[in-house]
Amino acid sequence: MKILIPQQFNDMTLRAMFQALKLPKKELHQLNMSKEITVNGDAATLNTQIHTGDTVLLPDSGAESQYLPSYRYANIVYEDDYLAIVLKPKGVKTHPNDLKESNTLMNHVIYTLNCPYVEPIHRLDQETVGLLIVAKNPLVKKILDRMLEDNEIHRIYRAQVKSLLPIKPQTIDMPIGKDKFHPNKRRVSPTGQRAVTHILKSEMLKEGVCQLYVKLDTGRTHQIRVHLAEIGHPVLGDPLYSDATLRQLKLESYQIEFVHPFTQEAISVSLDDVK
Repeated sequence: MKILIPQQFNDMTLRAMFQALKLPKKELHQLNMSKEITVNGDAATLNTQIHTGDTVLLPDSGAESQYLPSYRYANIVYEDDYLAIVLKPKGVKTHPNDLKESNTLMNHVIYTLNCPYVEPIHRLDQETVGLLIVAKNPLVKKILDRMLEDNEIHRIYRAQVKSLLPIKPQTIDMPIGKDKFHPNKRRVSPTGQRAVTHILKSEMLKEGVCQLYVKLDTGRTHQIRVHLAEIGHPVLGDPLYSDATLRQLKLESYQIEFVHPFTQEAISVSLDDVK
């Protein structure tokens, strides 16, 4: 993997850069033991000092994803050498549960990107449409996983709910656990995992239908759907958490924003950018 050092890491050692990116200790140790790191073509170690504009080459891990290519194209909204942001269509699973499956988003992505390693950083429910981040390198995945955990990747969703009036901005902080009576459902439970959802703003689309812009601090299964149902505003078209009879879930992964770990550029992509 090639890294062009940005101003942010000027005069650091490679070790300090990766520590700033909070690379896990296991991966840091593997790089420390490597004899294949170069800076501007010269052999280097993690103790080598780097400067703005330097070209760092890291050894190829040889890791490959096991997804079968679907021979169908995915809609790539953003891509660089490290990651991609892709559009997940309605009714398509994020990834296969069985490696023999070949009609999920990741099957489409591995075919489209023609890259041996592609792994999702987060997941979307099958009926949810929208943007999803994919790592193209296992080291990048570790860093993006940590960024997601530390809320350095901002995910904003759009949801349509039943409401006669706009819904005020608020934070829903309610733990979510499995529903012991329904294996496919989740519920608010005092013994569940902490789940935090922020309603940022709302707008009335028509009489009785309100559109919410929602930000997640955590990524529990069905989190938005469970939380909105709990406050009396289930997502329209949700057959699990409302009285909907058709699977027409009005929930979108609308916007993703983060600072790119290697270029330090601000990345902001929304469904408005999708052609």
